[in-house]
Amino acid sequence: MPLGPHFSAMVAAGIPPRAEPIRRRTLVLLRWVALAGQLAAILLAWLAGVRFALLPALVLVCLGAALNLWMTASPARVTQRGATLQLVFDLAQISALIGLTGGMSNPFALLVLAPVTIAAAALENHLTILIGATTVVMISLAGWFAGPLQHPTLDLAMPPMLQLAHWVAILIGVVFFAAYARRVAIELATTSEALFATQMALAREQKLQHLGGVVAAAAHEMGTPLATIKLIASELRDELADALPERGDLAEDARILGDSADRCRDIMRSMGRAGKDDLLLHAAPLRTLLEEAAGPHSERGITIKIDLLGEGSPPFIRRYPGLIHGLRNIIQNAVDFAGASVTIGAFWGDGRLKVTIADDGPGFPATMIGRLAEPFPVSPKNERRPGYEGMGLGLFIARGLLEGTGAQLEFRNGDTGGAVVTVDWPLDRVEVDSRAALQQNPGLYEELTTS
Repeated sequence: MPLGPHFSAMVAAGIPPRAEPIRRRTLVLLRWVALAGQLAAILLAWLAGVRFALLPALVLVCLGAALNLWMTASPARVTQRGATLQLVFDLAQISALIGLTGGMSNPFALLVLAPVTIAAAALENHLTILIGATTVVMISLAGWFAGPLQHPTLDLAMPPMLQLAHWVAILIGVVFFAAYARRVAIELATTSEALFATQMALAREQKLQHLGGVVAAAAHEMGTPLATIKLIASELRDELADALPERGDLAEDARILGDSADRCRDIMRSMGRAGKDDLLLHAAPLRTLLEEAAGPHSERGITIKIDLLGEGSPPFIRRYPGLIHGLRNIIQNAVDFAGASVTIGAFWGDGRLKVTIADDGPGFPATMIGRLAEPFPVSPKNERRPGYEGMGLGLFIARGLLEGTGAQLEFRNGDTGGAVVTVDWPLDRVEVDSRAALQQNPGLYEELTTS
């Protein structure tokens, strides 16, 4: 099935498409369960000798079943407006049923909280408020105009004070359940968006490395035809100069053709080196890797200093895209807040590698240190940085990427001020053998030994 232009544009832009607020099958299933419970309660109460308006109650159950059958046959998507209308219907149906069966005396009156809880988890804020207000109105009308429950031997009427308490409890439940469900739904949505951003960042880093490999391969393959063009251009220039001395313009054209081939060769050679750096250099010395992570922020007016301290020579580190991108995000955050300098310290020993990124800025707010690695811990307008438009998503992405390489992260403030982020790895998770690239070439060895 072809995708619509709006959907394709969202995917191309890296924006997750907006899904249905709640699946049709979920709404239908929940309603069938509710209707089955309502019908069972009606029949059991009637068999137990409780008398109420049986026929209208059964009609209300049938109306809910009719809506479900229509929903099952309808091919339309469930929209925010459609889901709201369905939940309002459910509210009206269950409130009318409660009103016919004793009102606040009915122990099942609390089931009126189900629609507003679903709305809080799936719908927008103004629609959730609408459903909550409708719930208050419906349950109030059901309690005010309630039909009595009658039994030949038992008095089923609830004292007015208890009915009022039951009504107040339901109103409190409307606010509590709606707020609780809304909070959970927002956190889940926020985490989902942040994970999507993390995946996009890592995918971009991997695409850049793959593109470097394509460039390196193209540079290698273009070398031979460019050399051929250069050779033919040189021969044409010499022959034209000897055979047709009066056509110096043709010899000049051949010379320009050769110079252009040289220029193309130099460009492709430069691109090939860049491609090999991105794709073929799978490991790098620790300092080189830290310089690569800090590189995009080295020209922003903040001094970035790298200090290495450890046992023996610095280790060679795997150039995981996620590792480099994660460190780069933390360094970016430090540069954003730094006053004049950022210090990147690395220590290796006892089977561990620790990288510490410290700045001389104001440090982390004490109330936020525990939430810094959560998605969107700050508002878009940060009063501590008037021109800052970020929301802290970079640290969440960094934590996810770095923990994927086996690291543990610690966020704190330094003894003399400034923010400090420590990234701690088991050394064997990120170190590689620096001599691996110097192993003998089997093909060349066989050729030399057999010749």
